[in-house]
Formats: sequence, C-alpha cells, structure tokens
Amino acid sequence: MGRHRMKNLFENNRYWANQIKSEDPLFFEKLARQQQPEYLWIGCADSRVPANEIVGLLPGELFVHRNVANLVIHTDLNCLSVIQYAVDVLKVKHVIVCGHYGCGGVATAISERPSGLIDNWLLHVKDLYHRNHAMFVDCVDDEHRVNRLCEMNVTEQVNNVCHTSIVQAAWQRGQELNVHGWIYSITDGLLKDLGITFDAPGQVPAVYRP
Repeated sequence: MGRHRMKNLFENNRYWANQIKSEDPLFFEKLARQQQPEYLWIGCADSRVPANEIVGLLPGELFVHRNVANLVIHTDLNCLSVIQYAVDVLKVKHVIVCGHYGCGGVATAISERPSGLIDNWLLHVKDLYHRNHAMFVDCVDDEHRVNRLCEMNVTEQVNNVCHTSIVQAAWQRGQELNVHGWIYSITDGLLKDLGITFDAPGQVPAVYRP
C-alpha cells in the first residue's frame, strides 16, 4: 500500500511537468538558467498552507522558508541563511511573514499538554503569550485566543526579521526592501494584510540598528 502511494506521487509529478510544458515548452529550460524571485515567503510548515499556490506564483517567483509556527529566531541559522541569501544574493524586494489562523503550533504553545521536543521550539510563542497575557482577557474561547495569538505572532516575527543585521545592512546601503506581515485563513483561502510593513531602518528601535 505504501509503495503504491509513493508511485502515485511520481505519476502526479509527471502529469504536472507535462501540463507545465504544454503551456510553455521552454518553461523548465528558462527556470534552470536562474531564479529571480522578488519575494521571500516565511511561512508555517502546515501542509494546508502551500505558499506558491496561495499567491498564484510559479516556481522561481517565490523564495520560501517554512517552519512550525512561522518563527524567525535570531539563533536559527537555517532561517537566517535563507534571509541572507534572499536579501544579499537574490535581491528580493519583499519579505513576507505569513501566519495562518488556527495554527496548530500556536495552539500547542498555549495548551497545557506536553508535546515533546517541539515544546522547546514553541517556547518563543509561549513567551509572547505570557508577556501579553492581558491582551487576551476578552477572548470568548480558545479559538479566539489562538487566532489573536496567531496575528500577534506574525507581528513579532516581522519585527524579528527587521531586527536582523541582514535587513538592517540592506536598508543602510539603500537597497529596496519591504517586510510585510500577512495571515491566511484556511477556511476560505484568503489572505489578510495585517498592516505592518517596514521599509527603512528608522522604523525600528535604535538598539537594533547597526
């Protein structure tokens, strides 16, 4: 059964590749030459949040980093390497941090159930919740609480992106770079702009500027 399911993936791949080539016979030839995306997407690893499809972009048009709960942690060399390559080498013009409502990682962070190793990763979300506990007193239920924290988490990660030496250095040298915070609803497939966009070093606290 397992081998059959894996075979299906290869069949799906061939169908997808043939569909692309039927629409643009030179697509893969052009794609192989170079990638020139204008966007870096930092999103959740949730399988229901497919980055390219959500914004209707083809491979090569969106550089993507995903992890549980779309976190940007200053000691995470994986995420920082992606940001550095996207900003310094690919020269993306937009960094999009995109969370999603009903995020399982966010829900796990504020639950009282142990979940193993992932609990250590999610301490960053738990800390955010603890620091802002007063902002959740009016939440009518757990779903409301989780969704508010999902939005708050996006804002926190946008700030973290802007605070990196990578982004600060890009702004200092006059590179065009915008950092945005969005959130996605799995229930209707729509994106929401949270209205937090930064494009200059003066928009962040002085302590984070080089």
